[in-house]
Amino acid sequence: MTETASAAVVLVSGGLDSTTLLAMARAAGHRCYTLSFDYGQRHRAELAAAARISAVFGAVEHKTVVLDLRTIGGSALTDDSILVPTTGDSAGIPVTYVPARNTIFLAIALGWAEVLGARDLFIGVNAVDYSGYPDCRPEFIRAFEVTANLATRAGVEGRGFSLHTPLIDLSKAEIIARGIELGVDYAMTVSCYLSDAAGRACGRCDSCRLRAAGFAAADIADPTLYQG
Repeated sequence: MTETASAAVVLVSGGLDSTTLLAMARAAGHRCYTLSFDYGQRHRAELAAAARISAVFGAVEHKTVVLDLRTIGGSALTDDSILVPTTGDSAGIPVTYVPARNTIFLAIALGWAEVLGARDLFIGVNAVDYSGYPDCRPEFIRAFEVTANLATRAGVEGRGFSLHTPLIDLSKAEIIARGIELGVDYAMTVSCYLSDAAGRACGRCDSCRLRAAGFAAADIADPTLYQG
């Protein structure tokens, strides 16, 4: 990577998708500034994983923004009175959807990018093997990019932003295969909605099911550590 490589803000959760995303951003030659959120989520082991992964992939700086979405609730991930589904048969938008989460996260990422002088933002949304979240769709990404360039000084002055979603059309198996090519050690990642303090997965929630199916479809051994 050269000194002239462009800066990019990369959203990292500590999970499989965002780790692959970071590896791809690095491979594309970006100087990566990684951003995570302590938003009151149940699966807090992912925050430690995000910090470790950022270090492994040479992030210039890693920030964890504290943002308590438990104050509004409305999701099984931020409200203990709503159970995380473990049966795999939920229909429609699942209760693990966190209201406006990606809109909020991207808004903060946009602000940091403007401060840094970065013009590229990366988010690991996926519209193929995903859990039905409306803020993972291409329509939302296009709309936010328009907003980013309307609502910022940089955008108004002609130094606009690009929002990159290289995983959006990939299956989970394809994401895993791409990560393996880039040297990702998926044992570092935490995807489970109900992971314990050590980051071990429940093996039952929707996120665990999608992850396990992805490794099976890619014909790659699943390195996930499970509880029990």
